[in-house]
Amino acid sequence: MSSNQEDITPGFPPQNDSEDLEHLLDDYSHFAPPGEGEVLQGTVLKITNKEVIVDIGYKSEGLVPRAQFESPDGTVTVKPGDSVDVMIDRQAEPVEGYIMLSHDRAVRLRSWDTLETAYRENLPVLGRVLGRTKGGLSVDVGVIAFMPGSQVDVRPVHNADALIGQDLAVKIVKLNRRRGNVVVSRKSALEEETNARKSSTLEHLSEGSVVTGTVKNLTDYGAFIDLGGIDGLLHVSDISYGRITHPAEVLHVGDEITVKVLKFDKDRERISLGMKQVNPDPWSTAVERYVIGSRVIGRVVSITDYGSFVELEPGVEGLIHISEMTWSRRMKHPSKVVKVGDQVECVVLEVKPEMHRVSLGMKQLEADPWTTVAERYAVGSVVEGRVRKLTDFGAFIEIEEGIDGLVHISDMSWTKRVKHPSEVLKKGQMTQAVILGIDPDNRRLSLGIKQLQPDAWESFFHSHNPGDIVRGRVSRAASFGVFVELAPGVEGLCHNSEIPMGATRAKDEPPLPVGAELDFKIIKMIESDKKIGLSLRAVAEDEERTRLEDYHRHAAAATSTIEEVIHSRRPTREES
Repeated sequence: MSSNQEDITPGFPPQNDSEDLEHLLDDYSHFAPPGEGEVLQGTVLKITNKEVIVDIGYKSEGLVPRAQFESPDGTVTVKPGDSVDVMIDRQAEPVEGYIMLSHDRAVRLRSWDTLETAYRENLPVLGRVLGRTKGGLSVDVGVIAFMPGSQVDVRPVHNADALIGQDLAVKIVKLNRRRGNVVVSRKSALEEETNARKSSTLEHLSEGSVVTGTVKNLTDYGAFIDLGGIDGLLHVSDISYGRITHPAEVLHVGDEITVKVLKFDKDRERISLGMKQVNPDPWSTAVERYVIGSRVIGRVVSITDYGSFVELEPGVEGLIHISEMTWSRRMKHPSKVVKVGDQVECVVLEVKPEMHRVSLGMKQLEADPWTTVAERYAVGSVVEGRVRKLTDFGAFIEIEEGIDGLVHISDMSWTKRVKHPSEVLKKGQMTQAVILGIDPDNRRLSLGIKQLQPDAWESFFHSHNPGDIVRGRVSRAASFGVFVELAPGVEGLCHNSEIPMGATRAKDEPPLPVGAELDFKIIKMIESDKKIGLSLRAVAEDEERTRLEDYHRHAAAATSTIEEVIHSRRPTREES
């Protein structure tokens, strides 16, 4: 072969062609074993009972123990075709025809690289909490890291066990690759995330805007809502148009709700929120929905001494005044008719949306008994009822449900001077009375008790006349005379001038002893004023006159007899 002849061997490039030689080396480089400590990218070819066969781009295929790809429950986490990180494992027992590989070592090596980058650039990484350890938690961030208890959250954590098994974003606060020491902080990651969200929220927040937030905490006076890095206060009065006593009746921690920004102080970072303001105020259309005279059904939510409040819909409550609950006036308290939680039917009496007031009535569901009282009762008829109330001027008697009549104090007795109704009647007592007057328009019924009996004065005046002698008992004494009871409830006055002066008596002693029964002469009768004048002197004078008349009559008779005797004994003329 001459020196100018090319050395050509079939299948090989010319020896003097350097570029072709480089390509040849590239094409057959996979036959050379990979370097130890180098992370390789492989493709899963097959999964057996013990190994996972991986193609790493070299002449021989690699073997990875199947256990390195199994989850705690034994499930294989890869499948043929998946890309996986591996590296040469010189310590593994060799298998002929295969390169021994380790997935775990590759993952750890790559994890350290990732952790160093994250530590250097202050980036968060994702870690899974494995369990509790002394002073904190152990976290898997590719390698086992330690999270101190003070770094678990921005607030003290009372139940760290609840985080076990969770994937959390953490910051690396300390890293020593040589010692395999990594310390992480969830608190730092949360603070950074919160500050970022807070800045964004403050930038876009304004009064009147409608935003979405998460219920963070509940108190007696309201709820704190996380709007994204900053909290706003939702007062209990702004949660609902309806009646609620505690935010927990409507909200729960973790709920996502829509609220309206009512007030926003950017400098002080104070935000007042409203939940009910997102919806229209139900009072704005209350007049259209609650027509006067219409019947409605609601739930009793509160009872007071003067009535009960009924919720007609969330945010709209009406008052049933105690006077509108029943036609009867016997009821003392609304709790006698309704209880909290009752569903009741009512009639709309009045609507004042500007004052947020609806007046309701229950008695209007039944007929007003006063409309037919004149048809069912007549003046002069006798009725029976219970004494419901006593006043200084009389007594109220309920003769039926919703119908009360007044017995005036002047209509309680014909004869007795009644100073207070309690002298005649007792509260709760059943009694009869006579209807004296009916006034349905003014809801008034006049009753009388004394009219059940004849008027003793009237009877006395009809059966006696001036000049009659009557028997009476001295009932009481006065400075000007004594009062004499002539009949039950009927008294007459015997003035001092009509009492004869008797034996000398003490200064304070009455002219006649109280209780003495004597005959008196009626000297005056005024029926309209119920006055009867009596005289004891006139009785004595009549007796003296009668005695003198008898004396004179007897004297005259005696004189006549004597004269007759004398006349009869006088001698006649013949005798003379």
